[in-house]
Amino acid sequence: MKVLGIESSCDECAAAVVEDGRLIRSNVVATQIPFHAQYQGVVPEIASRKHTEWIYAVVREALDKAGIGPEGVEGVAVTSRPGLLGSLLVGLNFAKAFAWARNLPFIAVDHILAHLYAPRLVEARPGGTSGSGSEASDYPFLGLLVSGGHSIICRVDSFDNITVLGATIDDAVGEAFDKVAKHYGFGYPGGAAIDKLARLGDPGAFRFPLPKLSKENRQVSHSCDLSYSGLKTAVINQLDQFRVKKAEPGEDISPADIAASFQKTAVEILLRALLNAVKETGLTTVVAGGGVAANSCLRSRLAEQAGLRCVFPPPELCGDNGAMIAGIGYQYLCRGDRSPLNLTASARVTGFKRRYP
Repeated sequence: MKVLGIESSCDECAAAVVEDGRLIRSNVVATQIPFHAQYQGVVPEIASRKHTEWIYAVVREALDKAGIGPEGVEGVAVTSRPGLLGSLLVGLNFAKAFAWARNLPFIAVDHILAHLYAPRLVEARPGGTSGSGSEASDYPFLGLLVSGGHSIICRVDSFDNITVLGATIDDAVGEAFDKVAKHYGFGYPGGAAIDKLARLGDPGAFRFPLPKLSKENRQVSHSCDLSYSGLKTAVINQLDQFRVKKAEPGEDISPADIAASFQKTAVEILLRALLNAVKETGLTTVVAGGGVAANSCLRSRLAEQAGLRCVFPPPELCGDNGAMIAGIGYQYLCRGDRSPLNLTASARVTGFKRRYP
């Protein structure tokens, strides 16, 4: 079955054709980065307008690259939650219209679950395939979803069944990257800019604090939860307090050292919570997804953990894309699930963020 997947939850206008839930026949992503760069962040109104302008051409290109016309599509999948409401509605309404016009089975999906499905996909190429799909783990495993809007550690028992073990109580990890990069003018998007700059710096130049969420006298354990507001405040407003070596008079602070030290601490926060989840569940396979899953420091630190098997999607499938939507959509459609055409979008999902204490 060839499924058309459409993703428009934030600022990426994306469409893809995936065959049988695994083989990527096309994957088109139109990025809006140039339109948001001057604001150092996504402007929702601009994002939804660009989706409206681009969605038809992006879907047309995805079909062309897959070598099929609209008549070759056998099912339609689309992101309906979570994300920017205006952006979600553009993709959702286009997908519903496409499915209705062709009388095709239609399914709306949660793009958080789709990120955790992404490592199962492989790209169709002449003479074979490429990708990590053959290495994707059997269920259950631990899911690590890290992006600009979400930081989630969960137990994954099937493609649509997760149990959230830990989540952010404030900022998501990708949001912290973006805000630190914006404050210091490192570039946009912040995650990629900091990752690149950090390679030139000393990760030990600053010793930033780790959050303390769990205490013995609290009834609710936060051992797998995450917090980035304290780290963000330390890096932006209290930098000198955490400098390891006292600065000489007139000595400038190296931007690369700030980036490297911040990135190291941000990854350590993730790693500490993830290892707590490993200890609590006994699961030793970790599947990562989301834009921050492309971070080189995170990948190297996870690879160093003895006894852990870590599965990452290729970098082009870490960010928002239509292939992961089509892939997981196939699983729903094969099970006989269908979404009503009066379904609407939802900006948030209950349980993807924690309350504290």
